[in-house]
Amino acid sequence: MALAGVFTTYVLVPFVIFLTMIPDVTSRVGVNWGTMATHQLPPDNVVQMLKENGFDKLKLFDADEKIMAALIGTDIEVMLAIPNYMLHEFSQDPVAATAWVDENVTSWSYTGGVKIRLVLHTVVDL
Repeated sequence: MALAGVFTTYVLVPFVIFLTMIPDVTSRVGVNWGTMATHQLPPDNVVQMLKENGFDKLKLFDADEKIMAALIGTDIEVMLAIPNYMLHEFSQDPVAATAWVDENVTSWSYTGGVKIRLVLHTVVDL
């Protein structure tokens, strides 16, 4: 019985206190959304489903105009991927990279617009 008391006092209680001190990470759920599909759902429907199911983070693999428009005014944080086929061009031509950012990030990122938090690249070897 003494071992159970020690466990409760020195392990369980501090752990519970620790859990109350960290933010509610269980409410931070994200999803990946690609556009390479044969039967895509309308972006407005997908965004509504994301909101209704508590998703608040989204990784987009393409800056599709219809998807970006559907995300305007939502509290969904967006990570926007640079398409793989553009990486070489961007590494060689900073003007092309700047133009892509202006078109796909800057034009959507304004007060009340799309909450773009990160622009990234992912290299996928198929």
